[in-house]
Amino acid sequence: MKKIIIVLLVAIISVPAFSQFKFGIKAGGQTTTVPTYDITTGTSNITSIEDWQWGFHGGVFARLSLAFLHIQPEVVFVSNTFDYSVKEGTVPAVPKSQTFNRLAVPILLGVKLGPIRINAGPAASIQIGTPEALIDDPDFENMYKGALWGYQAGLGIDLFSKLTLDARFAGGLGDMLGDQVTIGTQTFNLDYSQTTFMVSVGWMF
Repeated sequence: MKKIIIVLLVAIISVPAFSQFKFGIKAGGQTTTVPTYDITTGTSNITSIEDWQWGFHGGVFARLSLAFLHIQPEVVFVSNTFDYSVKEGTVPAVPKSQTFNRLAVPILLGVKLGPIRINAGPAASIQIGTPEALIDDPDFENMYKGALWGYQAGLGIDLFSKLTLDARFAGGLGDMLGDQVTIGTQTFNLDYSQTTFMVSVGWMF
């Protein structure tokens, strides 16, 4: 959390160095690889039903421009629901859904070439609440980290000086995005180093 605050402060301090400031809202959808649970021992099993699933996002952004360069910090609510087949012990497998709600805070550095923008930068992801546990044990929730670090990169286009369209790729930074928990004699490992493709439409004021 401290790192996120520092990054935001650096972006705010940079405002006087830029000649143009714009504020906007944005919304869109994203398709994301489903987090997988690697279970090393025991009789329980969690299997994702799909490899990729759609979610939605919406939030606000600011753009600080100087000539063809710009910095674009954003604060965006992101929600994804994933479907699993869950088997516990000798009980037949049942379908369960798990929703992850996060606050994404990317800080993007961009270059503008005509109407086209090229953006890339770090992105923090802060968990809102705790996803519903797929296994009936209170320790299962311990594997969900509160804040993750990743990156975003992509292309955008501005139309009529107001309308913005963006397509981005997002990913995690290494194995740090996974965590594990041991319940009895069984170890569960969550791989949250996801890959995401997102599209959005925005409006600048």
